[in-house]
Amino acid sequence: MSMSGAYGAGVSAYAAPLDARLAFIRRTYLHLTGAILAFVLLSTLLYVTGVGYMILLLLAQLPFAWLLFLGAFSLAGWLASSMAQSDRTMGAQYGGLALYTAAEALIFSPLITLAARVAPSALPTAAGVTILTFAGISAYVLMTRKDFSFLGTGLVVASLVALGLIVAGVIFGFGLGIWFSGAMILLACGAILYTTSKVLHNYRTDQYVAAALELFAAVALLFWYVLRLFLQLQRR
Repeated sequence: MSMSGAYGAGVSAYAAPLDARLAFIRRTYLHLTGAILAFVLLSTLLYVTGVGYMILLLLAQLPFAWLLFLGAFSLAGWLASSMAQSDRTMGAQYGGLALYTAAEALIFSPLITLAARVAPSALPTAAGVTILTFAGISAYVLMTRKDFSFLGTGLVVASLVALGLIVAGVIFGFGLGIWFSGAMILLACGAILYTTSKVLHNYRTDQYVAAALELFAAVALLFWYVLRLFLQLQRR
């Protein structure tokens, strides 16, 4: 019997039998763990080879380059998500997860380089806070099985406002302070609630690769702003 047949392709994890739901959750979080480990390895490689430092210098000299960098990342994220959602082949789905992981490592490289140079202790601390926060929120959703789909519209609006502030900050040259990082951490926690609920209630039991990508995106968002906050606190 095929994997999709064994675990009820077309059936959401929420509606699937207990053994199928648990198998889906286990596969999803195993793939998420693999993506995080690959991200760590790629980030280390980009730092050791100096790629992160070169990007950091480029962004410092050409502030508008950050908008191009962000645009390229958004395009890569859209393509990766489309590939991971594909029902054609598992190869396309894994390719999407790999592409997104590489894109995250690349966009994180200047921030990680900066942290490693000015506040090395911020990296493990931010990673620990991110993992504990994500684990706590995920466990709550998975145990209660509550539906947080109502957060979707608010998260979209808040994300658009945040993006507008980021673009305005680059164009007009003003910094987004600690308050912005704190607000984005709350937004990321909301995204984890929403995404975990979405994975449980809307994803089929054979879509664990796409589910892992969505969760990884939420984890990365949280890690970015936790690390950014610690760097800002270190500079005060």
